Amino acid sequence: MKKRKDFGRIIARTMAALSAALVLSTSIPYVALADKESEIQASIQEKKKQIQEEEKKKAEIKANITNVQNIKKQLEKNKADLSAYVSELDHSVTEIMDKIEQLNLDIESKTLEINETKKELEEAEDVRDTQYAAMKKRVQILYEQGDDYYLELLITTHGFGDFLNNMENINKLADYDNKMYKQYKETVSYVETVKEKLEAEEAVLEEDKAAAEEEQKAIEELIEAKKQQIAAYQADINSKSATIAEFEHDLAAENAVISQLEKAVAAEQSKLVQQRVYDGGAFCWPAPSYTRVSSEYGYRIHPILGTNKFHNGVDLAAPGGSDILAAYDGVVVGAAYNDSMGNYVMIDHGGGLYTIYMHASKLLVSSGQSVSRGQKIALVGTTGRSTGNHLHFSVRVNGNYVSPWNYIVKP
Repeated sequence: MKKRKDFGRIIARTMAALSAALVLSTSIPYVALADKESEIQASIQEKKKQIQEEEKKKAEIKANITNVQNIKKQLEKNKADLSAYVSELDHSVTEIMDKIEQLNLDIESKTLEINETKKELEEAEDVRDTQYAAMKKRVQILYEQGDDYYLELLITTHGFGDFLNNMENINKLADYDNKMYKQYKETVSYVETVKEKLEAEEAVLEEDKAAAEEEQKAIEELIEAKKQQIAAYQADINSKSATIAEFEHDLAAENAVISQLEKAVAAEQSKLVQQRVYDGGAFCWPAPSYTRVSSEYGYRIHPILGTNKFHNGVDLAAPGGSDILAAYDGVVVGAAYNDSMGNYVMIDHGGGLYTIYMHASKLLVSSGQSVSRGQKIALVGTTGRSTGNHLHFSVRVNGNYVSPWNYIVKP
């Protein structure tokens, strides 16, 4: 009788220990899902598929990196025609900048994915460790019970019903042991797959970063090529008169574009009952990242041509990619590319007052759009007839250029 009670206590302790292990494991969502083997396998297969996709992405990033040498070879054909050369080069730079913007978005997205995968891996490792601890506890219990435990339990039964009950308990324990081991193996496999996925994602992230750096170098190389080409063209004594003539031609072409836009606005305004009128408010500084003026408004001795030329705006030597702000409220009447002005924005403030922003690397507004004072409208660049990053800022009143210093104050 005492022996039977001892066995009863042993089986009770065993079932209590196993119940505790089950309660502990089911407190983690993933273990609850682990009962469904097909779901675990499906998750592993999905992760493996994602790993393959990451490998494809890595290859695509490498394949899409800009070949600067090919671009420069194509540009060689246009060296005799400086305007065509500048326009083509600026187009290439804009395309590369779009690539960099997309790469930066990919980097941001991939970083979020990696953080999610790390969290998923941490949870899966917690589950694996919990299952391992439960199995260790079970092995310890079996060791303490000894090899003859189950046989002794059966032969000491009293009656056929008692025998069947003990047999059912033994089968349940065996089924649980098998299930626990299988579940643990699946969890280990899942953890390894998540690790592989994390490694693949991190490899793609590094590839994105490396590609963005390569593309930035490509932009710098092309801009330097343009700078050298313009300098060589303008420094050639034999082409000095041609350069002066071209300078005058470019200025006339700029004025023609701007005048045409002003006429279009005037025609449109004449149809409106209530016309836009500048209210006299103070302009904001259009290039907030920098305040150095690299070239003033007015007549000056041109640094390359050596002749007295009129400079119709102020050049603000701001860093490439920094913000260009609308100086005041108004409506965008021009947002386009010109081989002399590069990417430019022209804003109508009402009453015949306009501001013009030239050489931008990227335009952020379009024609017809209303803008407010201080709104970001473009990014500083060196597009058009320019050899370095800066904002050329001009003000026109009733069809004539006026000093921007009548409207802006240096911060």
